[in-house]
Amino acid sequence: MQTNLTGSSSLAVSKSKAQRFVEELLARAGITVNGAAPWDMQLLAEGVSERALAKGNLGLGEAYMDGHWDTPQLDEFFSRLLRADIANHVHPSALLFHVLAVKLMNRQSKTRAWEVGERHYDLGNDFYAAMLDERMTYTCGYWKDASNLEQAQNAKLDLICRKLQLKPGMRVLDIGCGWGSFMSYAAEHYGVECVGVTISREQAEWGRRKYAQLPVEFRLQDYREVDERFDAIASVGMFEHVGPKNYRTYMETAHRCLKDDGLFLLHTIGKNQASAPDPWIDKYIFPNGEVPTLAQMTTAFEGLFVAEDLHNFGADYDRTLVAWEERFEANWPKFAALLGERFFRMWRYYLLSCAGAFRARDLQLWQWVLSRQGVVGGYQRVS
Repeated sequence: MQTNLTGSSSLAVSKSKAQRFVEELLARAGITVNGAAPWDMQLLAEGVSERALAKGNLGLGEAYMDGHWDTPQLDEFFSRLLRADIANHVHPSALLFHVLAVKLMNRQSKTRAWEVGERHYDLGNDFYAAMLDERMTYTCGYWKDASNLEQAQNAKLDLICRKLQLKPGMRVLDIGCGWGSFMSYAAEHYGVECVGVTISREQAEWGRRKYAQLPVEFRLQDYREVDERFDAIASVGMFEHVGPKNYRTYMETAHRCLKDDGLFLLHTIGKNQASAPDPWIDKYIFPNGEVPTLAQMTTAFEGLFVAEDLHNFGADYDRTLVAWEERFEANWPKFAALLGERFFRMWRYYLLSCAGAFRARDLQLWQWVLSRQGVVGGYQRVS
């Protein structure tokens, strides 16, 4: 009996220390536990601090999904958390296997590459249609002169076409074409023919039906299998699924498929320094995904491409994600019975935590323009 009492007492003390430590960390970010500000953390159950300290964002996210804590402004909560660099004060011991797996395994091999399509992109076209714009553009919008999501996405697609210097009759490859937003826009407005590869059956089937009248081809195919020449190449929001062990292969594929005088636009999320993928995002949202650094990308295309232009508009992803979340919440009643409350909290956590990361400038959005041999006379920047 004495042993049990001692154990219970130690556990209680440990929990109290954990919560005090978390409260001290959050205070550095201007966040108060159970405070009145809209970004403050409201604890609704015990054990949240312990889960966060043991598993980092994986534990924090799962506790949110379980309804054990909340905050009205989840995006601002994460923006403040990241701006204050709180994560570097937490060393979750339970994630050692995750870190080792990232370092040792090729998690984006040909056999594993299809997993993200099945688990994320094949959630259902109706679901994504309720959240995205009319073209189902699932990448960062360009908000320079836009006032709504539709305008921002069309502006981004047009920006890509102008950067690629597209002209009627060109044949363009889209690596990771999604639902065909870029291909359809380029075909309609610039008179080009497009071939797109995707690992999502739902995306390919939707695109084939939607754009049957346009000169666009959807292929259910791994990018590594493409072996033909194109006048230009675009890859918009797909590089995050490639993985560092495959970056060189990806660049070699693009180099092989691009004509000597062609341009290659690569649009990707980026991070400021090398680190293991976020464990919560990896488990629940984008399995096997990994965001590159600038150094990883330049090393991957060294000797293959000339970097003509690099454009960072990562702050625009904050507005894009917030717009998606607003549409998601507005249309949630259509999916609530099928997907359930835990999915709702998971998806909200995904969209708004990412919005906070871009707002804090912890994540970036890069558009590279690459050429095989360098543009004669120099490349004229487009914005």
